[in-house]
Amino acid sequence: MTDGMTYAAAGVDTEAGDKAVELMKDAVRRTQGPQVLGGVGGFAGLYDASALTRFRRPLLATSTDGVGTKVAIAQALDVHHTIGFDLVGMVVDDIVVVGAQPLFMTDYIACGKVVPERIADIVRGIAAACEVAGTALVGGETAEHPGLLAPDDYDVAGAATGVVEADRLLGPDRVRSGDVLIGMASSGLHSNGYSLVRAVVKHAGWELDRHVEEFGRTLGEELLEPTRVYARDCLELARDEAAQVHAFTHVTGGGLAANLARVLPAGTVATVDRGSWEVPAVFGTVRDLGGVPQRDLENTLNLGVGMVAIVGQDGVDAALSRLAAQGVPAWVLGTVGDLDEAASGQDLVTGTKGVTAGAVLMTGTYRA
Repeated sequence: MTDGMTYAAAGVDTEAGDKAVELMKDAVRRTQGPQVLGGVGGFAGLYDASALTRFRRPLLATSTDGVGTKVAIAQALDVHHTIGFDLVGMVVDDIVVVGAQPLFMTDYIACGKVVPERIADIVRGIAAACEVAGTALVGGETAEHPGLLAPDDYDVAGAATGVVEADRLLGPDRVRSGDVLIGMASSGLHSNGYSLVRAVVKHAGWELDRHVEEFGRTLGEELLEPTRVYARDCLELARDEAAQVHAFTHVTGGGLAANLARVLPAGTVATVDRGSWEVPAVFGTVRDLGGVPQRDLENTLNLGVGMVAIVGQDGVDAALSRLAAQGVPAWVLGTVGDLDEAASGQDLVTGTKGVTAGAVLMTGTYRA
């Protein structure tokens, strides 16, 4: 008589999951202040929201996202402690766009096989990025899916909640003709467009361990560069009255123009000067290796601009000074004006993400 089937025999190792929690819990606890109750391992993360009673009209902001196919690079290199920055950046920096302070975050990891050390590395990275963002990691879930995912495969996702006072809400309602665009440098590709990037690398026959002189490191190291997390810097900038911040846009899927158009009021156009910044080498490499047209590059990758602040004309110097003091490379990217009905052409972007909003006109040529 044979032994009956067990969960372990089906490919799920609950003891490995418990070990992963033990390895990660100290990193998670470092993100948690007195507002977080219950510690690690509860069915639900608990957050003391008493501070919201001090708000006149608190608005809750929420966002959810994943890392996308960048995880394939982490898996190929067997480097897993940085991917958490990509996850946190994609989630919390969407919240700060409206001026909201991210309060807490949760994560979800689906994998083919729980390798405790690997799962712990992923979560340690998430926790480290939460510390940078100033948000608590209050819970998460790791799910083992044998037969659906290969043993070394995984995907990560997360969600966060924040709060903003209603009369401090940032967005299109505050933006006016004459406002100025302040670009903030990305740390590289961030976490969007990797399906294109990976296809280009495969087409070129390049290996991830190839040293690339323009990068000063290997191709894999460049592609795995963590996403810059802007949350704390943006919130400090928004609190600076002299900076006159009216809106932010997070440059993610769709590129600069498409995301910028989302935070402009209808009837306005943001004119972006392509020559106002130097495009990092990795974007030129993707273009040249794949023969990628400029329009596709602009519609897919951030090209060196990870976040944009829209500020009043009199707030430019204060905004640039504040960002410089915080160590964020920033520059004047362009201006906001009234949309000329005659404006048209492939360099004019409108109607993105199904939003009735403004337009973005890309002008000039890039500096390599």
